[in-house]
Amino acid sequence: MATKEKKQKPLEQVLMESCNKLRSNMSGINYMYFVMGLVFLKFASLKFEKRRDELLNSDDKFAVDMPSFYAEKNIFYIPEKARWSYIRDHAKDTRIGIIIDEALEELEKNNDQLKHALATSNDDENVSRYGKSSLPASNFASLIQEIDKIHEDADHPMNDLIGKTYQYMLNAFAIKTADEKGEFYTPDNIVDLITTLIEPYEGKVYDPCCGSGGMFIQSYKFVEAHKGNVNSISVYGQESNPDTWKLAKMNLGIRGIPANLGEKNADTFGEDQFKDEKFQFIIANPPFNLKNWRSEKDLLNDPRWAGYGVPPVSNANYAWILHMLSKLSENGVAGFLLANGALGDTDTSEIRKNLIKNGKIEAIIVLPREMFYYTDISVTLWIMDSNKKAKKVIRDGTETEIRDRSNEVLFMDLRRMGHKSSEGYTELDPNTDMKLVKQTLNAWQSPNYKELYKDVPEFCQSVTIHEIKNGITDKKQKEDGTNIDLKEDKSNWSLVPSKYIEFIDHDLDIDFDKEMSRIQKEMKALLDEEEQSQKQLKDAFEGIGYGIK
Repeated sequence: MATKEKKQKPLEQVLMESCNKLRSNMSGINYMYFVMGLVFLKFASLKFEKRRDELLNSDDKFAVDMPSFYAEKNIFYIPEKARWSYIRDHAKDTRIGIIIDEALEELEKNNDQLKHALATSNDDENVSRYGKSSLPASNFASLIQEIDKIHEDADHPMNDLIGKTYQYMLNAFAIKTADEKGEFYTPDNIVDLITTLIEPYEGKVYDPCCGSGGMFIQSYKFVEAHKGNVNSISVYGQESNPDTWKLAKMNLGIRGIPANLGEKNADTFGEDQFKDEKFQFIIANPPFNLKNWRSEKDLLNDPRWAGYGVPPVSNANYAWILHMLSKLSENGVAGFLLANGALGDTDTSEIRKNLIKNGKIEAIIVLPREMFYYTDISVTLWIMDSNKKAKKVIRDGTETEIRDRSNEVLFMDLRRMGHKSSEGYTELDPNTDMKLVKQTLNAWQSPNYKELYKDVPEFCQSVTIHEIKNGITDKKQKEDGTNIDLKEDKSNWSLVPSKYIEFIDHDLDIDFDKEMSRIQKEMKALLDEEEQSQKQLKDAFEGIGYGIK
């Protein structure tokens, strides 16, 4: 009799059932980290065993226990007692927490990229220290049995497993907390748009607030999708949250993406891990409207603000902008997200004026609402270029000339684009929406832009610095008969797209005679119906001997 094949559980179900083993012993955000450490061990072992089998069946079988033969494929070498098979076989051991800690320590010792990412020191009370947890041995065994059910298959290729796991965990737990909206996890769809526009084909890619490392993963995917060489880019990132920093190292490591995330987690403003580095590309989603990011007396003479002004303590938005600008190479480009308030804040107008006058702002793109999980906040994508003079860039893998745009800024409004995903949030279609946005930006940058680019009402508008200074386009000024000649010190230098993109009053498209005729007919029908109802009511009362006067 044939044995019935056991149906594999969906990844999400396995993860939720794994977390259910911990609910009574720790909080949601903590058991996310707890489970992620074990999931990492499982994934790392899957990749290690796959590579080990390749070596055993090759002419290099002598190298099966040589770490360098794993490192050359960006795979971690795992000592025997750190392998998932060893953990699984000792799942019911009363010392299982200590066994897991020792496994993580061994994994760190044998792989420099994981330094400080897995194990915790003896004086660290972090909940991911398995040997210190209060989890009963039976729950430990059940948790390991659940995670052991995760396997690579057609629906979950190896390099996507960790990403799906991380995304699920964040959706289920982390980003439900109010203070992490928009900063803890950036949806892939938004990162796809950024990489599509700035095209990080080669050079150093940097994220000053890298979170889980998602920006780097999408950069690698972009290069692979466009038949580029992933070895042509290198990634650098910084993250202040210690747990998120560790998860980023795991996230990138398990995907085989070598990354420099600094020696430790650290505050980007107070302890820059890459002071002397310059980058060709910056991709970031800084925490929105971060308050009290410095004290009143700190960083007043920081060289990053030189020539622009000191960002206010009350909001770090422009501190992030100036930090990123200071990190761009001579022809570097940055694509980053900020809350819409940064477009016209009055207390940052001087910094904004200097950024615009110095020709650093390339494009301002308002995104559709509800693109982030668990929040409907509307955000703006900024494109910043350290050199907007005519130059050559790599576009679609080919060297291309672009024109001098130093006196102009391109505004785009994407709020009419996108569709609802199955999860309920908004996504831009790569084949239509993103393609149109990219074509528009590229046409505007082209030396032949007068033939290729056109302003489109309610979508895009090319605006000069003079028009931004005045807060109105020359076309609107002419049409309205407005005579504006503001002094620079009285201008807010607003980057709010609605000030410049032409808006169509769709009410003007209405045929009023036809519409009024329709309304009159409907009103007459309603009055006739009302008159008939009154007659029926009168007849009914008269039928029972009560007349209505």
